Amino acid sequence: MKQVMNPNLGTSLSFYSSTSLSRQHKLSLFHFHTNTKAHFVTKLQTCKDLASATSTHSNVVKSGLSNDTFATNHLINCYLRLFRIDHAQKLFDEMPQRNVVSWTSLMAGYVSQGQPNMALCLFHQMQGTLVLPNEFTFATLINTCSVLANLEIGRRIHALVEVSGFGSSLVPCSSLIDMYGKCNHVDEAWLIFDSMCTRNVVSWTSMITTYSQNAQGHRALQLFKEFNHSRLNKPNHFMLCSAISACASLGSLGSGKITHGVVIRLGHEASDVIASALVDMYAKCGCVNYSAKVFRRIPNPSVIPYTSMIVGAAKYGLGTLSLQLFQEMVGRRIKPNDITFIGVLHACSHSGLVDKGLELLNSMNGKYGVTPDAKHYTCIADMLGRVGRIEEAYQLAKSVQVEGDGYAMLWGTLLSASRLYGRVDIALEASNRLIESNQQVSGAYVTLSNAYALAGDWENAHNLRSEMKHTGVYKEPGSSWIEIKESTYLFHAGDISKCTQGREMLSLLRELEERMKERGYVGVGGTAGLVFVDVEEEAKEEIVSLHSEKLALAFGLINTPKGATIRIMKNLRMCRDCHEAFKLISDIVDRELVVRDVNRFHRFKNALCTCGDF
Repeated sequence: MKQVMNPNLGTSLSFYSSTSLSRQHKLSLFHFHTNTKAHFVTKLQTCKDLASATSTHSNVVKSGLSNDTFATNHLINCYLRLFRIDHAQKLFDEMPQRNVVSWTSLMAGYVSQGQPNMALCLFHQMQGTLVLPNEFTFATLINTCSVLANLEIGRRIHALVEVSGFGSSLVPCSSLIDMYGKCNHVDEAWLIFDSMCTRNVVSWTSMITTYSQNAQGHRALQLFKEFNHSRLNKPNHFMLCSAISACASLGSLGSGKITHGVVIRLGHEASDVIASALVDMYAKCGCVNYSAKVFRRIPNPSVIPYTSMIVGAAKYGLGTLSLQLFQEMVGRRIKPNDITFIGVLHACSHSGLVDKGLELLNSMNGKYGVTPDAKHYTCIADMLGRVGRIEEAYQLAKSVQVEGDGYAMLWGTLLSASRLYGRVDIALEASNRLIESNQQVSGAYVTLSNAYALAGDWENAHNLRSEMKHTGVYKEPGSSWIEIKESTYLFHAGDISKCTQGREMLSLLRELEERMKERGYVGVGGTAGLVFVDVEEEAKEEIVSLHSEKLALAFGLINTPKGATIRIMKNLRMCRDCHEAFKLISDIVDRELVVRDVNRFHRFKNALCTCGDF
């Protein structure tokens, strides 16, 4: 029997055949575009210069992917990585369809390239679209507020984070901790950290850094210790830097050595940033020789560790060493930055190298491309003032244009120098400038009062003191602290009421004073024991032997082994009388005494000080 074919079968086969071919073609195109995109993404991620980026961009366009959001986002990120935000913005503007990654990438680009306000403008535009921000968008915006230190906008973003349901999300919460820390609102940062259900190394680092940067070093180290005991993760180099910085601010050598041990154990010693932090920490803890050892172990130090070592040596009055390091750095074709010059100028100031300091100032712009600012001019004013060239320092202060904190630093330095050399006329103008600008008001009153007293003008000195009391202006009280066996002991000027060894300390100080008198010690201005001015630090009526650094010294002599080095930290400048006394005491007790005041280090040994009395 002859089989009759269904007339519709041919049509059906033809239909299925064409449909199958169509699907295969689409699948083939899909694989082609996917493979092509993957290829371009890989190339964009490895681009190291603009030429290769633009070449890849051209190939993306030729491949028909110019309107592809995924590919364009990678192009934007590539241009941002090469610091070509203009190209990234043009691409973004031409995108037919942007997603949250597109918006967030460009915002982050503006923040990283120092244009945080543009990031905020972009977010404002984004709010007018249907694209919703994600946790990374919020983290970028919070980072923007950190850069700007804008608490008001930061709190608004925080509110949006909560409303959008990201209040317990790890990424924005870690950024919020950092933002509140940068805005000096430590308690709010802690509330967020404390409320987090889950924390990672970033959130812990943010909180430790917040404490460290807000003069709460003890809490920073306590939290660092807690993190290490929890064994949740290993500390990263950012956390280690913050912990080292906390040790430096406290002058805590014991904690610094322990943290250094953690650095070595985790293999972070080769990091330039960590090595620089260690150099700075040991210098601030009174061990510049340790700083030098850490520095010399760095295989190829960059400008950062060089600068740390230069500044550290300068603080010790080791001007020649600072200048040698500077020449070594320049000889290795490492370009100095503005902080490097602050270090070498500071070194010249504290070593009496006036001509060299002026030569460096004049070479900054032309030879090294660094424009001098208020801090550099302040170093020069200080340098001139220390050698009695007050008129030159005064003319310099009048000739440079500085504002804000820089203005206060410059005129505050001139005020101190003019007081020291009895130039009451300049001291009066400098103090008036500070009071009128509402900066360093208490210091200005006290220093001018001292200038009048040193010149024998007791009437004006008393009038200024009365005016201070009447207007409610108070000088920060002098305090010093000493670390013994990882415990810190704090002393305030003239106060031994809370010290269980108070009587023993006073007895020792009286004994030392008698032995100093045998060597010709008569105190400031021949007062033999009483300060007739507070020399910027303590009150006029206080006994010299009760200055805070002397109390710390007495405590240290009683509670440390014979011959051990005593290291003392002080919140204000060390007065001249205490400086002379410490020189003599170092010889009497045959000990090395190291004092870190607000400006520098003093290392006393055999009746001499490394500062050379500058």
